[in-house]
Amino acid sequence: MPEILCTTDLTKASETAVLHALAHGDRLGARVSLLHVMGRGERDGADRAKAQQAIEGNLDLAGGAKARILMPEGDFMEEIAAESARGYQLLVVGTHGPQGLRQSLFGAQILKLVRRSAVPCFVVQAESPVDEELSRIVMPVAGHKDIGRLASTVELLAKAWAAEVHVFQLVRPGEQPSDELLANKLRMLETLREAGIRTVEANVPSTSFSVGFSKATVEYAQRVGAGAIAIMAHASDEYRYIADAEKERILANEARIPVICA
Repeated sequence: MPEILCTTDLTKASETAVLHALAHGDRLGARVSLLHVMGRGERDGADRAKAQQAIEGNLDLAGGAKARILMPEGDFMEEIAAESARGYQLLVVGTHGPQGLRQSLFGAQILKLVRRSAVPCFVVQAESPVDEELSRIVMPVAGHKDIGRLASTVELLAKAWAAEVHVFQLVRPGEQPSDELLANKLRMLETLREAGIRTVEANVPSTSFSVGFSKATVEYAQRVGAGAIAIMAHASDEYRYIADAEKERILANEARIPVICA
């Protein structure tokens, strides 16, 4: 049986992540495992019981849903990365934007985690709505050598949710896209269409001279009512020097749109 891993640090962002994980589980026919890493200050019996009660409370909020609960001890980043390698289909995780609590993932931390995860990630924020339909996914094209895992994840979720995928390209005046980017765009469109997924080829003119892509991507996703944005976890050779900051902005975008990252 396929399985989804969801991290929780017992905050509002984690509650939202649990709801998203359960929704994906329903669509994919997958079991959900909830992972809370016990820190040094919460390893005695009383604290463990309190943490489990809080996690079970999240499930009660979801209508009494069932999930496996995992509560290892150790460094939360290490434990999440290690657990993700144990045969899961997807890792759902909540991020707290630019600031957060002790175990909360924010800024460079969330980017570090999605890069270390053994499986694709679905990143949400506390205010990210649980899109009952996940009707649209925006997938910006990129010049990476291997987009296979991200493309496969988008295909998996698009099929499960009957979503339309918008293959998004930001067109800058006077700029010639790389051969790799154009080849990846064609591959994305062909692969999705062969899988029977509705696609939109979105070629959007740039309205600024910035080489960044996050602002335009999020604005487009907002405009079409996207339920998720899909990006590569690692930077491509193209614009590598700004890519990390741009990916962090998308992962913690102000529109609170969930992000598929692989």
